[in-house]
Amino acid sequence: MPAQRLQKILAEAGVASRRGAEALIASGRVTVDGRPATIGEQVDPATARIAVDGRPLAPAAHPHVYLALHKPIGVTSTVRDRYAARTVLELVPAAVTARAGRLYPVGRLDRDSEGLILLTNDGDWANRVLHPSRAVEREYAIGLPAPLRPDQVQALAQGIALDEGIGRILHLRPATGIEVARLVELVEPRPEPLAWYRATLVQGWKRQLRRMFGAVGAPIERLVRVRIGTLRLDGLRAGESRLLTASEASALAGGRGRPAPRRSPER
Repeated sequence: MPAQRLQKILAEAGVASRRGAEALIASGRVTVDGRPATIGEQVDPATARIAVDGRPLAPAAHPHVYLALHKPIGVTSTVRDRYAARTVLELVPAAVTARAGRLYPVGRLDRDSEGLILLTNDGDWANRVLHPSRAVEREYAIGLPAPLRPDQVQALAQGIALDEGIGRILHLRPATGIEVARLVELVEPRPEPLAWYRATLVQGWKRQLRRMFGAVGAPIERLVRVRIGTLRLDGLRAGESRLLTASEASALAGGRGRPAPRRSPER
């Protein structure tokens, strides 16, 4: 078998995403043939003795699984969190978990935000979806206590200085009445009357939209991710999930694109 990058092998075995695998290697938790591994080294997975925390790496025994889930408010988008009342993995049907062996979120939504999140056991795919070079769009429905003033819209359009750099919104517009009606059908608890907007990002900084809108005096009351790349939240009620089709998974890994047609959740 041809030699492959070690982090790719770890990701395909479901140990972690490719970035997570790099962190494991950097911390000295991975060995190859008994010696500490190095980031970027290439090994033959058929002959090399790879271990993580002293345990031999098992070959990937589960098929790749790609899942879309509607995360409700109050649920933590991590695999484990001793302080969390509930994590996204607890919302995944047992049959899917058994098929996947191990699932982890692709990116995060903070505890107070809701909407579309992806889960997988394919670390290489997760890395492609998350990598900045792919510029995968993420669209959000934003509920505000009052409509934005023209000066606030202008400030957001120009970009907001954040610790990481200038935060920018790719597109910002008022939500249509149809979009609001569809959203109200899906989220829980049902929102109070709010001024709704749609914002699209390609940056993925922590709590970016909340910080940007807060900086212009427009605190966000509800934040719902409604689209990732070509995949939309449409049809998934809070707490529901569905498996992605092969074409959907391929489109997401390919980078930014137009939203996919609406579809109903698989029961």
